[in-house]
Amino acid sequence: MKIDLTDTTASKINKALVEGRRAIGTPAVGMVLTMVIVTDEENAYDAIKAAEEASHEHPSRTLVVIKRHARTPRDRAVPSRLDAEVRVGADAGTGETVVLRTYGETSEHADSVVLPLLLPDAPVVVWWPGEAPENPSKDPLGALAQRRITDLYAVADPFRVLETRARTYAPGDTDLAWTRLTPWRSMLAAALDQSRTEVISAAVEAEEENPAAELLARWLGARLGVTVERVVTRGPVVTAVRLGTADGDIVIDRPEGPLATLSLPGQPSRTLALKVRPTSDLIAEELRRLDADEMYAVALRGAPAEETV
Repeated sequence: MKIDLTDTTASKINKALVEGRRAIGTPAVGMVLTMVIVTDEENAYDAIKAAEEASHEHPSRTLVVIKRHARTPRDRAVPSRLDAEVRVGADAGTGETVVLRTYGETSEHADSVVLPLLLPDAPVVVWWPGEAPENPSKDPLGALAQRRITDLYAVADPFRVLETRARTYAPGDTDLAWTRLTPWRSMLAAALDQSRTEVISAAVEAEEENPAAELLARWLGARLGVTVERVVTRGPVVTAVRLGTADGDIVIDRPEGPLATLSLPGQPSRTLALKVRPTSDLIAEELRRLDADEMYAVALRGAPAEETV
């Protein structure tokens, strides 16, 4: 069910949500958080789709903020206005979705529009699928959230932005470039548990200027206390990690496709599933825990956790 509201207010949107739930016979109970997506028209469809798929695991109220900034003199003459599209039932996954389009001065105060629409006594997560503020925790919308999700893959200069993220990190910040590395980190940890030998060298192979590879290299360097070599390949994304030990190399190699090969000294090679996951899976993973991601801070700064305060 969809309800369109033009030149509206937060109170009218809340009323539409109640009416929509009543019309389809669905109560608000069961939603565990509020997801705020700050995006533009170009990325809105994919972001909403990913959030709706993630809502099957984490039923939530999704508030999509699309700021319609003035681009021409005619645009600048548009008065402040808020339009909304309320989606409940089958049109909103297992939760409910409100698409908010702000115009004029309203775009500069989107937090005042979002605040009355947050679920009471529930965590708030803010996700920027595209460009994000330099300091997400100080952003008016980011300040409302326990979890702030950015994506280095979506910016033009990811390495410059990565350095900015390292300077402005606050507990609750995370990035989907880091989330994409979870299977790699899990496999590397398991391989080191099996090998139980000191790592004396390391290399990460990936396409050029890949932010996930940079985060992985920094994390390995901080955790293993070695210098990590970056090796440029054709990709896609991270293609291999090689850890040198006195007994031989520990290697996870995924040149292409969803399968990787794990090689341990003195053991036969084995094939592992290591596919590139869709955005909905990444968002669902981030919503499973809303506390501070200390290992992300380690990866950002390339220093052990006790040095990242």
